[in-house]
Amino acid sequence: MTERLDAQAPKRFAAVDQMDVKVGPRMRPCPDVLVVTAEAAADDERTFYVPSEVRLVVEVVSPDSVDRDRKTKPQRYGEAGIPHFWRVEEDDGRPVVYVYEIDPATGSYGLTGIHHERLAVSVPFPIDIDLDALLK
Repeated sequence: MTERLDAQAPKRFAAVDQMDVKVGPRMRPCPDVLVVTAEAAADDERTFYVPSEVRLVVEVVSPDSVDRDRKTKPQRYGEAGIPHFWRVEEDDGRPVVYVYEIDPATGSYGLTGIHHERLAVSVPFPIDIDLDALLK
């Protein structure tokens, strides 16, 4: 998914994977995929990003991470002000993407869509991903 996001991202953004986000003191979750500013991504000396540099976090749920990825991490990302959150799960061996956008009034995420087979959204930038192709 990182490569597909990066290919569709405007030049001011870059998709990266496995990098911490410092959302608070002693809180540095490591999302599976992130979309960050291109400037932040270009700094190879970094060990984390700050929320203002992050536009999207993607968590891929595994059996060992269900509670963290469904409850703990979205709450922390929302409180930090990260505008977009996606949760990727599996349904009968196929990916399903739950798309959330932050409500600035509450600081929590609202579900904007559940995507099977194809993920097509207009924010944080136009994205169109054939989810079945991710399995190949």
